[in-house]
Amino acid sequence: MPIATVNPADGETLRTYEAMGEEEIERRIQLAEATFRTYRTTAFDERARLMRRAAEILEADQDEIGRVITTEMGKPVKQARAEAAKCAKTMRWYADHAASLLADEEPAESDVKDSGASRALVRYRPLGPVLAVMPWNFPLWQVIRFAAPALMAGNVGLLKHASNVPQTALYLEDLFHRAGFPEGCFQTLLIGSAEVDAVLRDERVRAATLTGSEPAGRAVAATAGEMIKKTVLELGGSDPFVVMPSADVDRAAEVAVTARTQNAGQSCIAAKRFIVHTDVYDAFVERFTEGMRALRVGDPMEEETEVGPLSSEQGLNDVMELVDDAKRSGATVLCGGERPEGPGWYYPPTVLADVTREMRIHREEAFGPVATLYRVTDLDEAVLIANDTDFGLSSNVWTRDDADVDRFVRDLEAGGVYVNGMTASHPAFPFGGVKRSGYGRELSGHGIREFCNITTVWHGA
Repeated sequence: MPIATVNPADGETLRTYEAMGEEEIERRIQLAEATFRTYRTTAFDERARLMRRAAEILEADQDEIGRVITTEMGKPVKQARAEAAKCAKTMRWYADHAASLLADEEPAESDVKDSGASRALVRYRPLGPVLAVMPWNFPLWQVIRFAAPALMAGNVGLLKHASNVPQTALYLEDLFHRAGFPEGCFQTLLIGSAEVDAVLRDERVRAATLTGSEPAGRAVAATAGEMIKKTVLELGGSDPFVVMPSADVDRAAEVAVTARTQNAGQSCIAAKRFIVHTDVYDAFVERFTEGMRALRVGDPMEEETEVGPLSSEQGLNDVMELVDDAKRSGATVLCGGERPEGPGWYYPPTVLADVTREMRIHREEAFGPVATLYRVTDLDEAVLIANDTDFGLSSNVWTRDDADVDRFVRDLEAGGVYVNGMTASHPAFPFGGVKRSGYGRELSGHGIREFCNITTVWHGA
């Protein structure tokens, strides 16, 4: 895949870039290793000062970088600006909390004495250069939610971004440079996927994090396992959105529309499978379908647009194939389901009913604005269908019954359970999944400690 900006709204190639050669890659890895040796000793106050400055610059740039994001991957420009603002918020959160999250831990005095020590503690130390392989769907957010905690922990970053967002990738390197971080703290590698393996095998690269597809995750995990390097993987998702009889159906249907179509449905944590109790099924489906049909699809640079194009022609074809397979297998199309005429990689908000286990869309992640509906008769059936997937990223549950909540929290196989609201990431809460959605956690204290050497310090009596 070429490294290029191709506008999804019309398919026009606007700018292309040459991939970095071996000499430049070596220079950058060497610089990352050298910078780490000194940056790792900087005080938290200094790291926080630099991170807050980066947040200020990003906020000032949000209109400009928002338009770049929209041009590169098709996100409505209002959502692109909101993404930049969320990144700045997260940078400030880590600037405020990193020192306390990584403070030395004192074991219980009785355990210290029992070990024969006069004193003992646990200290969190940075690992070194960390490779981040990041996707195009949230081209700022996915990077910042790695970079903010990693840099605040004293690590340095090497970014291999998706090949269709090169301008955003270069902006991120420039952002940290303009904020005053030492040269080499955060660098972008303009390379293709084929070059990732060699970078990860370099002994100076100590760990890796990847957000992306399951095949990409398998490849990175295999190499990292061979090299015995720490990884965090956030892969696909097919999140359930369960609506029970006691739910506020109007509110659930309203939120469901946003949960399925934000970023044109191109989100790992988007609700994709809507599992609705038969008592409220008809009412929910009527309101949900009306909301999906009413969304404004169009030019992502227009402020009124709610759903823009998909990011690539391949992505569009993948969604069309899933929907067409479902239709051939007996699914009922309640709205959408056909590509509109005209330029660009647009696909309408689509609702499919009568979905069965034999359909590909039941098993595979639909990375576009396509919702599947399931009618259930009780909570047990809802849990069964919700867990009938290889993925386990997050989940949404709508009910006013505390007993229902307890059961869902206990039994849903997912990294998150969001009750009466849609899944959304926040810097204070851990983010990640189970099963084929990956392993490890981002954000919160759990995320900042993923790339730390958790060190036992023991003093003899």
